[in-house]
Amino acid sequence: MTDPAPRPPARRAGHSLGDETPGGGTPDEGAPAGRTPEGGAPPEAPRERVRTLWRDLTPLLRLLILSQLAFNVGFYAVLPFLAGHLGTALGMAGWLVGLVLGLRTFSQQGLFVVGGRLVDRYGVRPVVLVGCALRVAGFAWLGYAQATWAVIGAVLVIGFAAALFSPAVESEAARQAVAREKEGHGSRTRVLALFSVAGQAGAFVGPLLGGLLLAVDFRAACLAGAGVFVVVLAGHVRLLPRHIPGRLPAQERGGARVLLRDRRFLALCGAYGGYLLAYNQLYLALPDEVQRAAGSQAPVSWLFALSSLLVVFAQLPVSRWAGDRLGPRRSMTAGLLLVAAGFAVVAVARRADGTGVAGLLPAAGFVVLLTLGQMLVVPAARAWVPDLAPEGRLGLYTGALSSVSGLIVLIGGSATGSLLDLGLPPAVPWLVLAMVPALAVALVPRRPRRTGGTGRPG
Repeated sequence: MTDPAPRPPARRAGHSLGDETPGGGTPDEGAPAGRTPEGGAPPEAPRERVRTLWRDLTPLLRLLILSQLAFNVGFYAVLPFLAGHLGTALGMAGWLVGLVLGLRTFSQQGLFVVGGRLVDRYGVRPVVLVGCALRVAGFAWLGYAQATWAVIGAVLVIGFAAALFSPAVESEAARQAVAREKEGHGSRTRVLALFSVAGQAGAFVGPLLGGLLLAVDFRAACLAGAGVFVVVLAGHVRLLPRHIPGRLPAQERGGARVLLRDRRFLALCGAYGGYLLAYNQLYLALPDEVQRAAGSQAPVSWLFALSSLLVVFAQLPVSRWAGDRLGPRRSMTAGLLLVAAGFAVVAVARRADGTGVAGLLPAAGFVVLLTLGQMLVVPAARAWVPDLAPEGRLGLYTGALSSVSGLIVLIGGSATGSLLDLGLPPAVPWLVLAMVPALAVALVPRRPRRTGGTGRPG
């Protein structure tokens, strides 16, 4: 998951990943001349516009960004409506719905480390192509699945497909962004923010497409999602390079041991996992609240559209502001606290038990605050990973960031699903959920450890 336009002169010269005090810190000895240490843009860089940045990107970066757009169109045409389908059409209990959603997240996020390791070993192209093919099969299977075992099998295939292509695309986008930064073209966070914007544009179109197809049935939405990935697969067969210059093969052994001993990176993973567990409530707690307030889940697609529009239009200025005034640690802390505040808004409003349009306002407030938190947390975490990854292990570290967070979601998914079914006072589940991102703040590392942006061990 930062402004592609270079910032005007500010009290901070660029975005520093290693120092969070105004004025920056001691330059990194390995930092190339012409840019600030810790991954910042050159202080004298002129303000770029998004269109200018896009023209300046390499064809590979453009393909990766467009891939993220297309991936999310297909994904979000289905996922926002999965909980409702499982609970209403298939009659699953709340704990089982939470378990299925947790398994889907774990098979995706939890197995990112596998996909990342495969990317380091075999390269981007084969991993992306296999992932797209599996996503086509998984969506088609889900559309026809009725039994619990079939649903679980389909969501596992869907999740593992993303565990292949997402680390490939994300790690290569990060690597290309770092290379672009080293050449003096501006901060990596601008490219990664544009990557996030493309993903959210897809997340905006996807639910609208799925909402329209849901008027037919859930199967139609699944088949449409599969169709999107057929197009993506064909495009990558034709356009994705077989060999990408500059990629270094991973060492055969030792990657997992190095990762498990990297306390700073594991702390980052834990904090990001707390965010992801909270974000997962868009698919579990939010549909439940919308159903209560509106009598149906139809407004869910509009709330997802609201979230996506906020990211599309606000991600870049928010990231520029955060880069000027915060550091990655403060960005992540502020983002997690905003997410916690979103849950608190619903908890307070549930005492009134409103319905109709007024009853949906707390859910809308939750979506807005959660999305603002996302805009701070995701680019900061993604820009941090290349500074921590040893040479040739960026795919592994990118995958591990999602794997640890996916494990947290798997453990917490059933618990949060049960929490909504326990008959507690209406505000209590939302207050408990608010504690998740609030407690995750304590896990954010105090100082990023930097490797010079090259993947050297720090």
